[in-house]
Amino acid sequence: MKTRTPSNAQQSSRMPIGKYRPFHEVNGIDLPDRQWPSRRITQAPRWLSTDLRDGNQALIEPMDPARKRRMFDLLVSMGYKEIEVGFPAASQTDFDFVRSIIEDGAIPEDVTISVLTQARTELIQRTIDSLVGAARGTVHLYNATAPVFRDIVFRNDREATKELAVAGTREVMAYAEKVLDPEAVFSYEYSPEIFIDTEIEYALEVCEAVMDVWQPDAGREIVLNLPATVERATPNVYADQIEWMSRNLSRREFVALSVHPHNDRGTAVASAELAVMAGADRVEGCLFGQGERTGNVDLVTLGMNLFSQGIDPQIDFSDIDGIRRTVEQCTQMDVHPRHPYGGDLVYTAFSGSHQDAIKKGFTVREERVAAAGGDATAVPWDVPYLPVDPLDVGRSYEAVVRVNSQSGKGGVAYLLASTRNLDLPRRLQIEFSGVVQKVTDAYGGEISAERLWDIFCDEYLPAPAGSGLAPWGRFALRGTTLTSGGEGERATLSMEMVDGGTSRQLTTTGNGPVDAFTNAFAELGVEVNVLDYAEHALSTGGDATAAAYVECEVDGQVLWGVGIDPSITTASFQAIVSAVNRAVR
Repeated sequence: MKTRTPSNAQQSSRMPIGKYRPFHEVNGIDLPDRQWPSRRITQAPRWLSTDLRDGNQALIEPMDPARKRRMFDLLVSMGYKEIEVGFPAASQTDFDFVRSIIEDGAIPEDVTISVLTQARTELIQRTIDSLVGAARGTVHLYNATAPVFRDIVFRNDREATKELAVAGTREVMAYAEKVLDPEAVFSYEYSPEIFIDTEIEYALEVCEAVMDVWQPDAGREIVLNLPATVERATPNVYADQIEWMSRNLSRREFVALSVHPHNDRGTAVASAELAVMAGADRVEGCLFGQGERTGNVDLVTLGMNLFSQGIDPQIDFSDIDGIRRTVEQCTQMDVHPRHPYGGDLVYTAFSGSHQDAIKKGFTVREERVAAAGGDATAVPWDVPYLPVDPLDVGRSYEAVVRVNSQSGKGGVAYLLASTRNLDLPRRLQIEFSGVVQKVTDAYGGEISAERLWDIFCDEYLPAPAGSGLAPWGRFALRGTTLTSGGEGERATLSMEMVDGGTSRQLTTTGNGPVDAFTNAFAELGVEVNVLDYAEHALSTGGDATAAAYVECEVDGQVLWGVGIDPSITTASFQAIVSAVNRAVR
């Protein structure tokens, strides 16, 4: 048998490569004695969440006050101590939100809120006005320093650009002294915006001029933020820039060196990690990487990367799905199912060989934990294909082993969509594939579309006539009457519910129909909390039928319910009944 090297040389892409220049030809840095490659990250940096500012301004539809408050409360509950809450001079909405969390007493004593401003007097004053009454606040001032902005956007020379930063700093100090409580803890942050494209010596010159005004010393920190506003170089170049600045800044012990990487090249996480190795004290970013263009650096991935190395991120990610749900609801942006640590599918294996390796890993781990007297924390995590234990972020092991049937047993989701027009939410797909897996394990063979529908009905829906399936379920809904409250009033719901064969007449109230309906189960001794909801029409026209899918926590058990009815409200109620019946089945 002859062997030869394949003749498959790459051909020219014919793209206009000549329009672009290597970064080292534009703003190169020479640091031959760099120290960061030999350093290790041994503790978490300081974190600043900018979800409510940078993340919010990047949304198609910015968050309304209720969603902003929910996001703020999430960040606080997770443990973030520095939160950039808005750009108060940019809109009345941002200004009012900052005022609301101050006046409502929503800011814990150990949390510092930050507000952003450009270096213009009227904007600075409006920004500082928003902080009146805050116990701890930071004003974050920025101006663009890179040549492309100096020459094209603002037509300023170096001296005028530096003076803008210096004058802005003076104005911040003077106005803060005038209007803020002397007992308030007031901090200052300055960003030479577009730092990554700014000549490194000039960036240092501007930062030093700002510090000459602020005069940082013991008990008077300054935050210098060096953003990769548009990520244009490999992460090692950014690390060189950060190390060079860290080495050459005067008064370094009084400087919190902060980095704010964007993800234009898809390497923001690596840039942030190398920047910390290079001397950065703080990282600014957003949950799941929300932000302009391709996003800010992802605080979830960064924190979980530390956790996976046995380093406390000092942020609580133990309910990763709850965090993701809140972020998706607040931003109205979906988290990709393959997103590190938090995506729906990142702890699942479609491949049979992967699944086999994971199962064997669990078996060995169980043996080692048993040998350690049952102490799981005493046994290092070492399971194939799983960098962290799904239980540590609130996922179940069932999610890891259920999904193989989704692809290997005939495409559960595809068959239900193509034959019954059911568009199951992804987590419901995973749950139902586990049900199918049990059937295939017991009986073997392929699952036809008709058999799949029977399995689905028997698990989630009342047995259809002529199906041969036995009806089951403790509860059955016979009828409802909803009285919608006016603005600011609660909805009233009257219903006939069959409980174990006995008809019950119930009347409850709630913030809306679903809240009122779940309150009815509380009267029946069942605690129900709706976690997620989806619905769609199964057909068009006047006799259209709707399908509703509800993920519920029923007496501590999380599972899905399904309802199908011409009325979407009734379908939603039936879905909750389905979930409750499955929980008590």
